[in-house]
Amino acid sequence: MPTAINAAVAQQTAAGSVPSATIGTTEGAGGGTGGIYSAIISRNQPIISIKEKTYEELHKKCLEKNILYEDPDFPPNESSLFYSQKSPVKFEWKRPREICENPRFIIGGANRTDICQGELGNCWFLAAIACLTLNKKLLCRVIPHDQSFIQNYAGIFHFQFWRYGDWVDVVIDDCLPTYNNQLVFTKSSQRNEFWSALLEKAYAKLHGSYEALKGGNTTEAMEDFTGGVTEFYEIKDAPKDIYKIMKHATDRGSLMASSIDDDLGFSYGSAPRSNIGELIARMVKNQENAQITQSTVDYQGMEERPAWTIVPMQYETRMSCGLVKGHAYSVTAVEEVLFKGEKIRLVRLRNPWGQVEWNGAWSDKSEEWDSVNEEEKIRLQHKVVEDGEFWMSFQDFMRHFTKLEICNLTPDTLEVDKFQTWTVSVNEGRWVRGCSAGGCRNYPDTFWTNPQYRLKLLEEDDDPEDEEVICSFLVALMQKNRRKERKLGANLYTIGFAIYEMHGTKHHLQKDFFLYNASKARSKTYINMREISERFRLPPSEYVIIPSTYDPHQEGEFILRVFSEKRSLSEEVENMIEAERPSPIIFVSDRANSNKELTADENAGKDGEKTQADEKKVSAARCVSSFLVSFQRSSTKAHEESEEQKQFRNIFRQIAGDDMEINAEELRNVLNNVVKKHKDLRSEGFELESCRSMIALMDTDGSGKINFDEFRHLWDKIKSWQKIFKRYDTDHSGTINSYEMRNAVNDAGFRLNNQLYDIITMRYADKNMNIDFDSFICCFVRLDAMFRAFHAFDKDGDGIIKLNVLEWLQLTLYA
Repeated sequence: MPTAINAAVAQQTAAGSVPSATIGTTEGAGGGTGGIYSAIISRNQPIISIKEKTYEELHKKCLEKNILYEDPDFPPNESSLFYSQKSPVKFEWKRPREICENPRFIIGGANRTDICQGELGNCWFLAAIACLTLNKKLLCRVIPHDQSFIQNYAGIFHFQFWRYGDWVDVVIDDCLPTYNNQLVFTKSSQRNEFWSALLEKAYAKLHGSYEALKGGNTTEAMEDFTGGVTEFYEIKDAPKDIYKIMKHATDRGSLMASSIDDDLGFSYGSAPRSNIGELIARMVKNQENAQITQSTVDYQGMEERPAWTIVPMQYETRMSCGLVKGHAYSVTAVEEVLFKGEKIRLVRLRNPWGQVEWNGAWSDKSEEWDSVNEEEKIRLQHKVVEDGEFWMSFQDFMRHFTKLEICNLTPDTLEVDKFQTWTVSVNEGRWVRGCSAGGCRNYPDTFWTNPQYRLKLLEEDDDPEDEEVICSFLVALMQKNRRKERKLGANLYTIGFAIYEMHGTKHHLQKDFFLYNASKARSKTYINMREISERFRLPPSEYVIIPSTYDPHQEGEFILRVFSEKRSLSEEVENMIEAERPSPIIFVSDRANSNKELTADENAGKDGEKTQADEKKVSAARCVSSFLVSFQRSSTKAHEESEEQKQFRNIFRQIAGDDMEINAEELRNVLNNVVKKHKDLRSEGFELESCRSMIALMDTDGSGKINFDEFRHLWDKIKSWQKIFKRYDTDHSGTINSYEMRNAVNDAGFRLNNQLYDIITMRYADKNMNIDFDSFICCFVRLDAMFRAFHAFDKDGDGIIKLNVLEWLQLTLYA
């Protein structure tokens, strides 16, 4: 299960429900973008998009054609079952009418005793289903009840899940995997009831396969059923009023689950022993969690420390008291009962196996019930039956169980929520390797590059008993799509966040801020769970939240939610996209005069002299040493500048030849000869494509060449950019780190946002996230050119330009 990392800190350092999407004939909804940004992704999308068909449309079509629905995206074959290896046994996919007579979707209402775990280690999911059945409104949202095997049956069903801010409708057929005509996975206690098996199939489709559901947290499913936010308690460290918290949670409709640590650490994913279970246990290997992985990193002196635990697939972990270690239980009730004149606190739990119960005090057959009157037994729904559900004293619960999860409902759960009101802000973001995946505060050189979110706490709590001016809020950080991407080798990252107070800036905070300001609050741990949440109390002010993975360079998407009792505002901290106003390049109309002037000078000094090809090569070689002098020379007095200009004219005359212009190849030869003389740059020189970009930047008449004034302007830019590069190439490797590119871009006068920094990293960094001198200059040339082009087209200065297709193609092809 989760890997927790302690957060010992060194001091130095919009709400509401949303429209549903459909997962029917395509898999895209709810799965994230998969790429970086829509402007890039959209160019690869079909020009004409076909609207996804809804459940209603698919159902109607099947009825009209008198056919049973077959799901093309989750077919009845092995690809929907497992991704790690082939099945050692042959499963048959059957529709309920082929499994039994008189199949029914729901018999007598969907309730917690309908659910029996099959041969898959997904007790975490089934425990959440049991909790869901206790809230009928939520249940009807997730499981639309207008479905049947009798009326208008077409072999098609649908279920709704909350996915990262959206409610998605998952459409499936009713083919289910069987072995010897028995359901392999989740089943109902009644053989002809199928709502739980079909719900499990829809959830498996959402994540790509049945195997993807093996091993997990009850919190995941509870949040996917509600859109709620989960609070996580270590029972040994639970607050003194934990019983009151649990009681209040049941009263307001929250979902609760609990579990017991095994001998190796916190784990979910147990399954009851059976013959087919043994086969599947060998078949479905939990490759990422099969063994404890101890870190080899020395964390001594670091602010964050890891504590490793696992989620193994395991069997026969029952204790003598009947409880199962490493197993998830639903908490279905919290009550008090009068026992021998004294009030006793009780907790009701359910084992998703549908069997194997607690056998201690207050269990089904315990003698304590003999002292409870019949009326109380009816109120508490006490039954002596092996159905997996049992009562136990709160004292025994606290003694044996180690984890408690409470999923609180939020405004987007139901249309009317009488239990609780929140103000909710939702932000989606991503960590990009080499750019915005900075890791935790143990990595000060990169921590500041993580996405930053400004939080404004505007109103204090309405608590007359609290004299402090304080705001209560809860921060929840959730990583996206990691379970779905298991088949690609993805695991849950170890994640957490820190909160700093900030004032009067709307720009991305830099490294120095975090070196000299301590955090005001933080997540208690960095942990490898899908979501980490924490409740805080801070004075009204402006803060910044920094979500991060524990280690840097880990790429993924996330959603950051802030729940507050009073009004608040949460938004990403982004820089304005702008550049220092570029100085104008020589006008096209001046170009001819400039060239004529140079030609006249040359004719005056070289009258009658014939230029031979070999002489030009020798002359160009001599120019390199002159260029090297000018490359290193700084600005001085006016008469010296005139002398430099004269030297430049002479150099240019020798290189350019008769046409008095330099093309990309000639520019490349000059620059590479200069770079070779500059030993401290450690560069292999400029690529021809980079020189073409430089020509395009300075070329004002579209000739593909540059004249003397354009060349001199370019040379000044390269010299200034070269100084910036050397400033950040501290190890003299000839490269700079992609994270340092942020500051380098800023020093060059460009102000970009996170999306553009991500694109720069993707476009110019190598596999080690380093940027060499050629790529560095090429990036700056392109930035300069694109800003110049935009300013040229932005006639009225409103930040918006309009281009026809010819202008657009001319601009992009010759950039």
